[in-house]
Amino acid sequence: MNALITYLKHVRQEFTHIVWPTRHTAIAHTLVVIIIAAVITILVGVLDYVFGGVVSRVVGG
Repeated sequence: MNALITYLKHVRQEFTHIVWPTRHTAIAHTLVVIIIAAVITILVGVLDYVFGGVVSRVVGG
């Protein structure tokens, strides 16, 4: 039990060393992630549509 308490004290101490992002930075990075995810989703959808059409023409459907 003593080892657990020591570990948790060290964890708490390490949390003081963390440099948390500002609200502006966090929002900006979140928007970048959302935009990249949307672009990749659209790209995958377009490729799926194109390859689906190619496969259906090759198979004869």
